Amino acid sequence: MRCVNRVDCSWSRPSEAYRILPSGGHLSSGFHQCPLSSLSFRSSFVCCSSSTSGPSDSNPESSSNRSYSRRWQNPLPRRQHPDQIPSSQIARDWIDSDTTPVSQALERFTVVSYNILGDGNSSYHRELYSNVSVPYLKWGYRKRLICEELIRLNPDIISMQRRTGDNVDGCAMFWKADRFGVLERENIEFSQFGMRDNVAQLAVLELRKSNKSRKILLGNIHVLYNPNQGDVKLGQVRSLCSKAHLLSKKWGDIPIVLCGDFNSTPKSPLYNFLASSELNVMEHDKKELSGQKNCRPTKVLETGSKSSNTITFSFCSSWTKEEIRVATGQENSYWAAHPLKLNSSYASVKGSANTRDSVGEPLATSYHSKFLGTVDYLWYSDGLLPARVLDTLPIDVLCKTKGLPCQELGSDHLALVSEFVFEPDG
Repeated sequence: MRCVNRVDCSWSRPSEAYRILPSGGHLSSGFHQCPLSSLSFRSSFVCCSSSTSGPSDSNPESSSNRSYSRRWQNPLPRRQHPDQIPSSQIARDWIDSDTTPVSQALERFTVVSYNILGDGNSSYHRELYSNVSVPYLKWGYRKRLICEELIRLNPDIISMQRRTGDNVDGCAMFWKADRFGVLERENIEFSQFGMRDNVAQLAVLELRKSNKSRKILLGNIHVLYNPNQGDVKLGQVRSLCSKAHLLSKKWGDIPIVLCGDFNSTPKSPLYNFLASSELNVMEHDKKELSGQKNCRPTKVLETGSKSSNTITFSFCSSWTKEEIRVATGQENSYWAAHPLKLNSSYASVKGSANTRDSVGEPLATSYHSKFLGTVDYLWYSDGLLPARVLDTLPIDVLCKTKGLPCQELGSDHLALVSEFVFEPDG
């Protein structure tokens, strides 16, 4: 394990202009509040966004099939004095993989997955942020932090998840137009399958300026939060994996990256389903599939951070026929399965004991008054290898904030960042 340069959560300004190119997807009514669309970008970015309030992809003449280019101006005022910059006490280290080839000849790209905390959620669920100072919850303040964090990271691909008022979910993908072209995209509205109002996205991207035909399938999801509805959570993840498999096969078995807030903890049945490709639902209580109920901050800190994700499950057969159908996709089978072979980029790159649990996942990617733990992941398939990841924060550092967002972090989630390389040709 080798640490390379560090990302400090302090203010910075871009030295060049940025541009966004919104294109396709379901543009929600609140899309223009999305932080990246309120800041101009150093490289051209293409955006594909999806929400439960947008037009249907089934209409070939819908806005999802039209694209346009627009120059976005930075609305944030310039800082004139150094005392306007908060001092940075939070830093995250880049950790290199011990096993991935380091050859600079390998083509690589960086992906960010970030649940940015919708403005409505921070307002309507104030009880989750009882320890957070009101100014740090204001969208204007948080937007600046999120924007400038992403500018510092300078990724090639950004996948965002947010939740707004009235139970509307939104997801958005951004990619640098000078690095990737989009070949196909698909928006998934789970309400069409009786799985609540969450959404997901898929996009086939092709690497530009490459000597070889390099394509990836990018997925983005915000899984239902409600821990009691494990059948729906499992059904959403299963559906995304199945659709990703079909689209990957269509384009020649291209490698896959799945980003998102999966609202499930490491070692939980839902996490194990993603990692192992199958799950017998009758061996678990549907209310315990995600493991979230074991992650209240007081309980995590009392039992110790290293054992906070240890979950005990008991046999439970209280599944209705409809819940089994939603979870497994079949009427008469207790087994949920997906066709992908996935690995987590963070679990694949060894981190320190201060930031990782026993399976290698971050100890925490989200922190508020009712939750301290990990629910965000970057999954990848064969054909890609993680070269490095931006390590998360130790529990004691998070606890010093008393809850997220804070002065230096604009969301109640941490951004996950991984650099991937294409596997060398055999």
